[in-house]
Amino acid sequence: MTIKEAEEKTGLTRSNIRFYEKEKLIEPARNSKNGYRDYSEQDVANIKKIAFLRTLEFSIEDIRCILSHKVSLEEMIKKQAVVLQKQIENLHGAKTICEKMLASGNTSYDELQVETCVTDLHTYWKDNKKVFKPDSVSFLYLWGNLITWTIITALCLIIGILSYTKLPAQIPVQWSGKAAVSFVKKEFIFAYPLACILFRIRLRPVIYVRLFMHYPFGELITEYLSNYVCFAALSIEVFSILFLHGLAKNVTVVLLLDTAVLMGLLIVGIAKMGLLSNPAKLWKYRKS
Repeated sequence: MTIKEAEEKTGLTRSNIRFYEKEKLIEPARNSKNGYRDYSEQDVANIKKIAFLRTLEFSIEDIRCILSHKVSLEEMIKKQAVVLQKQIENLHGAKTICEKMLASGNTSYDELQVETCVTDLHTYWKDNKKVFKPDSVSFLYLWGNLITWTIITALCLIIGILSYTKLPAQIPVQWSGKAAVSFVKKEFIFAYPLACILFRIRLRPVIYVRLFMHYPFGELITEYLSNYVCFAALSIEVFSILFLHGLAKNVTVVLLLDTAVLMGLLIVGIAKMGLLSNPAKLWKYRKS
């Protein structure tokens, strides 16, 4: 069936269906006669299931893990039920406070006294720590997101395009100390952006499953590490070009600096959450 027919059967828009395709959650066959997508009844059923899980606030990665049988739907439902229950409790508490403020007439910003709304201010801040995470570790969340990955990948591609015509027929890809020991054709310069794309599509989901299901901050660290690998690829690409022009000599120094800076940011970010040195808090955060 055509995408128009799939829209009619699912009740979803074309952009929704295309998005699920782009994320590789569905992969409709192609019509051999005209090359158009040919949606099957199973595709339609999958689209409905995916959209339904999204209404339950399952992430795309959660659904991808279910479809690839890396985790069961039952496991993810249990995890999501805990997450939603916590959200309900938080929203109920916020609603209660708002109602009290309205009842007491405490609605002027200039005259607002926070202590009259909250019994124990320090406990209240701790209970709402998730609200403040972007405030305290904004640089960490900035590093671990899709926009940063897109910028890194785009830079890899742009640098490759701009430098390609000026490169010799063979470029270095392996070094020993300050000497290049392995060379490949200069077309390899485009392998760096390709590696960024493949890593995000193929390997990131694997890391996500291993970390998110077993460790605190798994989702954040997955994104962070994914972008770190791509950043390392960008660094090596730039180093290769500089090496050919005699402007850089030792790739090990570059990689060590990358690792030191990025791991430092990760540690500082988690430490700012106040959870790094307290296993009990780490477990509580993981459950939330």
